[in-house]
Amino acid sequence: MSSHHFVKEQQEPAVFILEVKGISFEIVAPLLEWSPTVLVAQEAVEVVLTWGVKIDVILATHEFQKENTRLLEEQYPLRFLTVSNLTFLEEGIHYLLASQHKGVHLVGFDHQKHQELEEKVLQMDLTLVDGNWKYYPAKEGKFSKWFAATEIRLLAAESQPVEVSNAHGSLLFPVCYLTQLEVPEGISIFSSTGIFWIGERI
Repeated sequence: MSSHHFVKEQQEPAVFILEVKGISFEIVAPLLEWSPTVLVAQEAVEVVLTWGVKIDVILATHEFQKENTRLLEEQYPLRFLTVSNLTFLEEGIHYLLASQHKGVHLVGFDHQKHQELEEKVLQMDLTLVDGNWKYYPAKEGKFSKWFAATEIRLLAAESQPVEVSNAHGSLLFPVCYLTQLEVPEGISIFSSTGIFWIGERI
C-alpha cells in the first residue's frame, strides 16, 4: 500500500467540484493523485460518480439528501453538508477552513467571477479550473513562474495595471477583463497593485 493511501492529511489541497459542464475526468484526474478530500456540489454528483471518484463530502439541499440516502452507504465514509442560507461555494469554503485545509482546487468555477474570491484567496490557497484552463492567484501583487513558450491569460479588475517581465523585455499594460498574452520559454515575472490571476491551458 503506497503511503498516500494512509489517513488523509489536510496538507493536500482539497478538490471542490462545483460544476462539470466543460470539465472532463482527464482534467480532474491529476488533482486526485494524492487522495485529497473531495467535495462535490449536488448538481455534479451524478457525473463525478461515473468517473469512479471517491467523494468525501456532498454539498446538498435537504431534499437531495432525502432522495439520495443510499449514497451514504455506497460512498462510505461520506457526509452530507446541508446548503441552505449560504451558496454552495461559501458553504464548502467555510467547511474547508473549519477543517483546517490549507488549499483547494475549485473545479467548474466561472473564471469571470474571480473577484468574488478575493477575500477567500487571502484565507487559503486557491486555484480555479474552468474548462481546460487553470488559474493561479497572485495574492501579494507579484508572481513568477517558468513557462514553456505558450499563451497565458491574465484576469484582474478592469483596467488594473499589470507589469510582465521576461526574455521579451518588460511591458506594463491595463488588463481589459481578460487579457491573453504570448510568453516565451523561461521565467516570466508579473506584478500589479492588487490581486490578479494567471491562467494557463491544462
